Amino acid sequence: MNERERIGRRIAELRAQMGISQAKLAELSGVGYSHIARIEKGYYSVGVDVLAKLADALNVKLDFNPKK
Repeated sequence: MNERERIGRRIAELRAQMGISQAKLAELSGVGYSHIARIEKGYYSVGVDVLAKLADALNVKLDFNPKK
């Protein structure tokens, strides 16, 4: 799995934990619904500005963590 796919899966996990749909995340973040679907599937490389919007909507912060 590449980083794009890993980040997409994590966004999908966080969204599911909040119990919201992709459409609701789109509404909360201002990012288009179809864009979110492509991000979650790892089809689209996301810039930091879009990631920041998604992080804010998911109530998390962007951070660099040590590899496990």
